[in-house]
Amino acid sequence: MLITTPVSELQRIFGVPDRPNLRQSWNVAPTHDIPIIRWEEEEGRRLRLARWGLVPFWAEDPSVGARMINARAESVADKPAFREALRKRRCLVPLDGFYEWTAVGARKQGHVIRRRDRAPFALAGLWEVWRGPKGGPPLDMPLESVTVVTTTANATLSVLHERMPVILDAGDWERWLDPVTPVEDARALLRPAPEALLDVVPVGPRVNSVRNDDPSCLDPPPPDPRRKASDDQPTLF
Repeated sequence: MLITTPVSELQRIFGVPDRPNLRQSWNVAPTHDIPIIRWEEEEGRRLRLARWGLVPFWAEDPSVGARMINARAESVADKPAFREALRKRRCLVPLDGFYEWTAVGARKQGHVIRRRDRAPFALAGLWEVWRGPKGGPPLDMPLESVTVVTTTANATLSVLHERMPVILDAGDWERWLDPVTPVEDARALLRPAPEALLDVVPVGPRVNSVRNDDPSCLDPPPPDPRRKASDDQPTLF
């Protein structure tokens, strides 16, 4: 993920009072803490941090979260790990973009996907609280975690992958967050983004390693040494 919008701007866009210590990141990976917007009773919308990779409340070990970074829209209401969160703990995941990779020979080619206008946007997420293994002492600090809901890719992204995260329209944020919204109404929001909303831009190899986290993750790929100089020349037809 790409999360670089200042907290003050997230406050304005999402209408939240909180200003957590959120640093800019150009290469957010699973198990990292990410911002979420959720509805809290008597508090309204709040901006919190949660670990990316949902740990179900009944899990014996939090390491299971590394396998639950995504939840498929088609089965999210049925899976034991997600169905309770879908009913009661829906959230928004604000970000500026995300990455997808394709295979080019023996190497991975990264691509950054962002809105065409480069504005931040929000993914459909589910959050959960893990208080420790069943039968053991509760954690002093419960673990809050989140998963991103995915759906079938639209035509823009289908050249990269068959799936894409659900991008919620700003007009749907309130319905998704409100726990009073029936599950079936919430599920109806889990659809591919409009074709014209996003663009796909190739990036260089620095993004392939989570150790790299700076603006150079967005640098373009280096020139292909196999290309001839004449390949770059314009043609009339």
